[in-house]
Amino acid sequence: MKENRLVATLVDGSEHTRTELVKGLYSHVTIENEASFRKLHSRVMSKLLNNLYFLDHSDTRHLVSRRYELECLDLLHKASILYAEGEYPLTIRLLLKCLRAAQADDFTAYAVQSARLLRTLYAQQRQLKHYRAISKTLVQVQQVRGWEEEAEDIYGDVRLAMASTVKARRGLLPRMPAYLAQLELLHRQAKTFNTGNYLYQVSLVEQELTGNYREIIKITAAAARQLKAGKLNPRRFDVRFNHFMSVYAHLLSRQAEKGLRLAAAYDKDFHPSSGNWFYFQEHYLLLALHAGDYVQARQVLQTATGSANFGKQREAAQQRWELFRAYVDFVLPPTRAASVRRRQMARWALTIPEYSRDKRGHNVAILVMQVLYFLRMRDLEAVLVRADRLRKYQQRHLREAANLRTRLFLRLLLLIVEQDFDPERSARHATALLKQLEEAAPPGEAFAEVEIIPYETLWQLALHELQAGPPLPGGAA
Repeated sequence: MKENRLVATLVDGSEHTRTELVKGLYSHVTIENEASFRKLHSRVMSKLLNNLYFLDHSDTRHLVSRRYELECLDLLHKASILYAEGEYPLTIRLLLKCLRAAQADDFTAYAVQSARLLRTLYAQQRQLKHYRAISKTLVQVQQVRGWEEEAEDIYGDVRLAMASTVKARRGLLPRMPAYLAQLELLHRQAKTFNTGNYLYQVSLVEQELTGNYREIIKITAAAARQLKAGKLNPRRFDVRFNHFMSVYAHLLSRQAEKGLRLAAAYDKDFHPSSGNWFYFQEHYLLLALHAGDYVQARQVLQTATGSANFGKQREAAQQRWELFRAYVDFVLPPTRAASVRRRQMARWALTIPEYSRDKRGHNVAILVMQVLYFLRMRDLEAVLVRADRLRKYQQRHLREAANLRTRLFLRLLLLIVEQDFDPERSARHATALLKQLEEAAPPGEAFAEVEIIPYETLWQLALHELQAGPPLPGGAA
């Protein structure tokens, strides 16, 4: 059956053009077969979409609110059909049930829809008492929904700025106090989970922008306590997001060992099919690297890149994982597969773009890894080329005070060139710079270059590579 063959082809993990699909199903690409394929594709898509109604949303590793929101949607859907069929008593029963559920869990938008249709029904059936009562309820939930939408607009502006350029995120920072003040006012008025959640998330963004990661740890810990004490709606609060922000803050506040233990405990709460799982695994990996647990780092790397859903990640995300792989391969002790890894790293070092907008936050990490790799290869020309690119990148992109740690580290690497790749002289002249680096605080997220491995550790790795001898013209023999 062609429908089954089409589905099997689409899920086999390979990419296929439309022409290839038509030829595979019909042997020849003709106008008639193209038309038949369009109809086939439409039928298959309709049947697949119909199966969405039967998905199981009870897995606690998914967004917890999903199943309860879908219950409201299901009730509204059934009530709308019954209303169209003239089954008014049953419609009213379902709408009242939906209204109670929506109000209990602060799904205010569905409460508005339920109340509005109930008001219409009561008016049609001349039930004056019920009409007046539901009209009053409708006014109340519409007012609350209005406050929630104001809060949602603020949150949307903040998230868009955070996902935009560094310039946009810098421009966001001075606006944050006003945003937070407005969110606090809206939450006092609405007193719903939605307004409280927007306030909580924007508060985290403010601390993230200023680099106050210890405060993020406090905020997430307080939220966890509130959830345990029953002060937060367990059907709405996304504990996975709270876990992620806690782990992220431990990474950026240099509490890698504690953060690694938390990441190992929280890992079970993320479903491998979600994009959030991959984002969590990135930070799990970084914590392992910062804690110096390179074996754990390799295990996380293999788990993530070996996932059946890895290919669904954006190309930029997959390239980040390749960058992480290069660092893991570099720091792990040699094994029998070392020669294979070395060839893989060589291919990566020579082909990956040094920097681009797609790799925002990882541009320095790419150039640094290439410098370290060619130091290991003792390839003088390649090291000098990358060192010159580091110098130019620093001059063009790292002028802000927030980039102090990155600037200091790049000065250390360039010092190696100035000292003719002599490890003892480099270490001796680096003392003051290294002390400044150790004392420099990490920047806020808006301005950060990601340290895949702490700069202090990378400096020691660079000195270690020099122990084998200086780079040579044409590379080591």
